[in-house]
Amino acid sequence: MNDCGTFAVKRIDRSREGSDQVFERELEILGSIKHINLVNLRGYCRLPTSKLLIYDYVALGSLEAEEDRELKWSARLRIALGSARGIAYLHHDCSPKIVHRDIKSSNILLDENLEPHVSDFGLAKLLVDEDAHVTTVVAGTFGYLAPEYLQSGRATEKSDVYSFGVLMLELVTGKRPTDPAFVRRGLNVVGWMNTLLKENRLEDVVDKRCTDAEMEVVETLLEIAARCTDANPDERPTMNQVLQLLEQEVMSPCPSELYESQSDYC
Repeated sequence: MNDCGTFAVKRIDRSREGSDQVFERELEILGSIKHINLVNLRGYCRLPTSKLLIYDYVALGSLEAEEDRELKWSARLRIALGSARGIAYLHHDCSPKIVHRDIKSSNILLDENLEPHVSDFGLAKLLVDEDAHVTTVVAGTFGYLAPEYLQSGRATEKSDVYSFGVLMLELVTGKRPTDPAFVRRGLNVVGWMNTLLKENRLEDVVDKRCTDAEMEVVETLLEIAARCTDANPDERPTMNQVLQLLEQEVMSPCPSELYESQSDYC
């Protein structure tokens, strides 16, 4: 790297079990792909006690941290759209296809324009053949994992679609997937949403801080999220289909001020 700038460095301790696999996997995947909505790997370094991965610095950090700053509804929509574009690229435009396996708010990094960048490919899998995505150890984060992946250890593109559906619900509700408010009732964010929708309590699903949310758009977004989190993976849309739905049914009806807001915070 010859340019002077600010970079983020991920340090992987060589003493950690599986550290070599994590390092090599990120190098293999991020070293060969490039997309505006994926974190950009700039270089790497092998040291005696650790390995370093060097990325473009993403100014605002993770979506998980940023959610506490009360993002406006318009910003949440743009984050959902950009994240979908990044994941769709992995599934449909890479050869071999890439399953991320750990889509969650802490792995969505936001730049100064709140443009999302999917990060952390340490658990990702290249889908070279049918056996390439079967594992005896389930990886990922509780609350975002598809039920069939938890049961079988078989990660597919539809596993990522489920996780993205949970991410959309997190954006809509402002709640973590395992928020104590509904975990106490034996639910996760998916079960909580389905319960409220059956009771026609749409207004109770959306984050109360999103005073600029249009309920018609909220309903459409929740319908997409419900399809993504269907218990049957065969009933879930592909990420390209999700992206098309977001572009045509969520973003297109929105007024231009959603893209030109002076502030992205409530």
